[in-house]
Amino acid sequence: MIRLCLLLLGLLVPLAAQANAIRLKDLVEFDGVRGNDLVGYGLVVGLNGTGDGLRNAPFTEEIMSNILERLGVNVNGEQMRPKNVAAVLVTASLPPFARVGSQIDVTVSAIGDADSLLGGTLIMTPLNAADGQIYAVAQGTIISGGVSAEGEAASVVQGVPTSGGIPSGARVEREIEFDLATLATVRLALREPDFTTAARIEAAINGEFRRDVAVMRDSGTIELDIAATRMASTAHALGRVENILVEPEQKARVVVDQRSGTIVMGSDVRLSRVAVSQGNLTLRIEEAPLVVQPNPFANGQTVVVPRTGASIEDNAGIALAEVPDTTSLSEVVSGLNALGVSPRDMIDILKSLKAAGALHAEFVVR
Repeated sequence: MIRLCLLLLGLLVPLAAQANAIRLKDLVEFDGVRGNDLVGYGLVVGLNGTGDGLRNAPFTEEIMSNILERLGVNVNGEQMRPKNVAAVLVTASLPPFARVGSQIDVTVSAIGDADSLLGGTLIMTPLNAADGQIYAVAQGTIISGGVSAEGEAASVVQGVPTSGGIPSGARVEREIEFDLATLATVRLALREPDFTTAARIEAAINGEFRRDVAVMRDSGTIELDIAATRMASTAHALGRVENILVEPEQKARVVVDQRSGTIVMGSDVRLSRVAVSQGNLTLRIEEAPLVVQPNPFANGQTVVVPRTGASIEDNAGIALAEVPDTTSLSEVVSGLNALGVSPRDMIDILKSLKAAGALHAEFVVR
């Protein structure tokens, strides 16, 4: 029985060690393997009277005239006042190694005074990269996540009807010139730079190949020697590397959102020995004016007599309490929750702990 328990313990220890391990592809970016942003200026047609007002958006009339002229329609000198067209900006991200003919998603956003893009169709729109070259062409029916309706005396809007998307709405026409196979070394860039995590990644990669193939250059960069991996190609080496499990080291961090009262904290947050006290002072002023009227058939005037009630309440709050050394923040927050402290008051307490130097973590306020 003892031998069986020891055997089970030996099996559970590696599983516990890998419980917090994360794939390397989720921790790093491979140098050169990246997407590129695309943007274009186009026209949406087929709107149900919710398009741009051409007097307020003259650029809509200009692009509509250019499109019609390219189609062989002469509109010079014509007065156009349609309400079913809208000028839009089209954005997309060209993924790495996208080939000619593949399709990508696009996002369409109105730039004029259009009320809604629901049901509209985007006309063929070239998408340019930062170098000015056209890499994709977008066209298709817009799927909008919002809706709007209005009458003579009321209107209702749900979501954002002036923005939408076209799944697989752009076709790639030009490829990014990048030859991965010619790279002798590939740098792995950590999304969260940390010396401990970088050292663990270096050790994990070298342990996977059982030779020195990776070298840590700094807290955010590990250099991989492709030739030392003895793999068939660079792609084969990266395919083997990206699934290696590594347990990242996280910084102690507390993030608070004052608008919503949200508090997010890491498990490594610690507090030094400190005393905490918190109380509430409430000042309340109430106005209850009294209307005094004269007797019936009497010569008098109706007078409004002001009545003001003022009071100050000093709630007991939290008594002065000592927080022992090396206490985790989760224990302190659990104790404050048991005392009924609101999230707003808890945020104020955390700010005071940070100002006193007792909160050992990065404090982020949004």
